[in-house]
Amino acid sequence: MTRYVALLRGVNVGGVTVKMADLAEVVSGLGYDDVKTVLASGNVLFTTTDAASTAKGKLEAALRERFGYEAWVHVLAQEKVRAIAAAFPFERTSERHAYVVFILKPELLDALLAVDLDPAVEQASRGDGVLYWSTPKGSTLDSAMGRALSSGRHKPWLTTRNLNTLEKLLL
Repeated sequence: MTRYVALLRGVNVGGVTVKMADLAEVVSGLGYDDVKTVLASGNVLFTTTDAASTAKGKLEAALRERFGYEAWVHVLAQEKVRAIAAAFPFERTSERHAYVVFILKPELLDALLAVDLDPAVEQASRGDGVLYWSTPKGSTLDSAMGRALSSGRHKPWLTTRNLNTLEKLLL
């Protein structure tokens, strides 16, 4: 049995509303155990013998059927998320957001790392299938990386979480 973290892309933003109780019901309905949602941003923990790729496919299909939207899900072992969070390379301060961008397509990670950043404003670094990103609070959407991440063509391959959210998924 593996404890997984599922990160849903685009939930409770842009018109896609999913109540966490309904999400938990869908995940439990797939036969997964110990289901727990965390926050209202599409984060769910569950336990199963399924491989991550199998769980991803089942979750995406079930979410599409139940909620009628183009669901994209990242499924990672909880221990992998723990290692990713622990490896965050930038100083954490109350003035900055600490983000982890989960990326399924390696060439997209390369392209995002090539974005021309002002190092006085934001920082980005490669991790294990992730992009670590630090930006001042209040400038997330206006920053160079924020604009690059918001491209609609990237939706199927990435999702972003604040490091504080990831830490809640590890408890």
